Parts: sequence; structure tokens; C-alpha cells
Amino acid sequence: MIEVSIVEDDPDIRESLALLINGTPGFKCISSFGSCEKAIKGIPKDIPDVVLMDIGLPGMSGIEGIKALKEKLPELDIMVLTIQSDDKVVFEALCAGACGYMIKDTPPAQLLEAIQETRNGGAPMSTLIARMVVQSFQVAQQTSLTTRETEVLTHLCKGKSYKMIADDLFISEETVRRHIKNIYRKLEVHSKSEAVAKAFKEKLVNL
Repeated sequence: MIEVSIVEDDPDIRESLALLINGTPGFKCISSFGSCEKAIKGIPKDIPDVVLMDIGLPGMSGIEGIKALKEKLPELDIMVLTIQSDDKVVFEALCAGACGYMIKDTPPAQLLEAIQETRNGGAPMSTLIARMVVQSFQVAQQTSLTTRETEVLTHLCKGKSYKMIADDLFISEETVRRHIKNIYRKLEVHSKSEAVAKAFKEKLVNL
């Protein structure tokens, strides 16, 4: 059972998301909040597997909310669900600690798949966001990453889990973890979201 919390100020959207999640076997909405301020107080009391976070919220923004929740709960998986697709906002959300970035017009089945992928260690992105990332990335000559490490980082930026990367590159999951450990060290980051954010900012991969 994947337990989900929703942070969304529009009551109709909030209710629709809760109905979708609760109406799907294997998913459960355990809480919903109309603001980050309420979510920051409520989520630590009943920690979900995945948080769906809007960006344009009254009071504290979703990006500020992501930072605040990650400070309290570093292992919490937060997936952005918003109408905003500006590259600056995407980058700020990833830097804040978001695991994925989905647009609100995502079909219900794809949204559920994205929630599941987030829970399984992936970093899902809507087609629009993925296309923007593809257009933004270029090969960086200054990076010290090896060819294989660049391949692994590229797959990580596409939102793939360790198992999916291992299958695609015909290597073991342990080898993927070793490469990712080296990537973190070379990029001077400490998490998947930081690595993706830095790759996005510094154009380290060519998708």
C-alpha cells in the first residue's frame, strides 16, 4: 500500500486527487492540506510514502515547503504536481529536494504510475518537463565523470530507478550504486535530487 499526502490549495483538485488515489487498489490518501504551513505541521505526525506538492500556494510556496519538509524528514519523497513548467521553477524544485515533477494535466493512470515510480526510487517527469530538460542539457567537456558514469547520470535524470538503469546498461544494481556513489563524490552532492539538479544546472549530460 502506497500512502500519499496531498498539498494543494484548490479544494476541488485536492478532493479529485484524493478520490483517484483512494479509488485505486494499492494506494491510499492518508492526509491532505491546503497550505504548506499546515502540511509542515501535519505530515510529520503521520508520514506518507509520497507527498504530492503544488508550487503556487498561498503563503509559503511549494518550493519553500519542500525545503522545510526535507529539513524535518530528509528521506521523505516529494513529487511536484503543478501547472508551472518554467525551467527556473523546475530547477529550484529539484534543488529543494523534489524527487519528480509532474504537470497537472497528466492523465490519471500516468500520475499513479509516477507516484509508484517515486515510491520505488525513480524521479518521474511529465513529457513537457522531460522535453524541456532534453533541450536544456548538453555534453559538458569540463566534467570529470567517466563515460559510464555519464550514462548512469543520464538515466538518473530520465527518472529511472537503480533497477531500471541496471537493466538498460546490462550491469548489476550494485554496480549502479557504485557508479552513483562516485557521481555524488565528483559532483559534491549527497542525494539523487541534488545530482539531477546539478546535472540540469551545469549541463552535464546529453539526453
